[in-house]
Amino acid sequence: MKVLLTGAGSGIGQAVADALHARGDALVLLARSEERAADLGERYAGADVRVADLAAPQDLANAVAGLDSLDAVVHAAGVIELGPLADQPLAHVTDQLTVNLVAPAELTRATLPAVRAAGGTVVFLNSGAGLTAHPEWSAYAASKFGLRAIADSLRGEETGAGAGVRVTSVYLGRIATPMQQKVHEQEGKAYDAGDWATPEAVAATILHVLDLPRDVTITDVTVRPGPH
Repeated sequence: MKVLLTGAGSGIGQAVADALHARGDALVLLARSEERAADLGERYAGADVRVADLAAPQDLANAVAGLDSLDAVVHAAGVIELGPLADQPLAHVTDQLTVNLVAPAELTRATLPAVRAAGGTVVFLNSGAGLTAHPEWSAYAASKFGLRAIADSLRGEETGAGAGVRVTSVYLGRIATPMQQKVHEQEGKAYDAGDWATPEAVAATILHVLDLPRDVTITDVTVRPGPH
């Protein structure tokens, strides 16, 4: 299986990359800088690592040029800044919309011919915030509500086109990642990774989605911490 993955530098993206690499799948990884690309190249021997900053979506098509077949594209990267809308700087709003929504949409558009060629799967890591918007989550939730719309629309388009492309949204609860630690800091709460689901558990769910028989698909899946 050949998989293009964003966010492989930490958290869930890293767990997915680890799992795919361990079983011998081919990886195409996007890194936001040459330094990060070097780190990923060292960690994932044989991976096709390309420099592409999701904060500059206008450059993504060039970054993924030349890929003629992809079994999957997994959108695992994201950013978050919490706070009341009245206090959110414009940069915080636009950064979240750009990285969490515009970049995945553009990257999907740019790689869709390669995914169609393989009859592949597009996986969007979404959030419970993409289903319900709570106070102080406005900008992040807006980006995730939009991402859900992209996924739902794309699924209908590709079903109608008969290309065999599957589209899955994964709605995450609280997962023990660096982003979750940042969320706790912004909420003013103590953080204990042991309270939450592991990135490896989420990665196992994503691999299950990718490995499904061709005659079935999971359109939406919610992953939340289990009992401790």
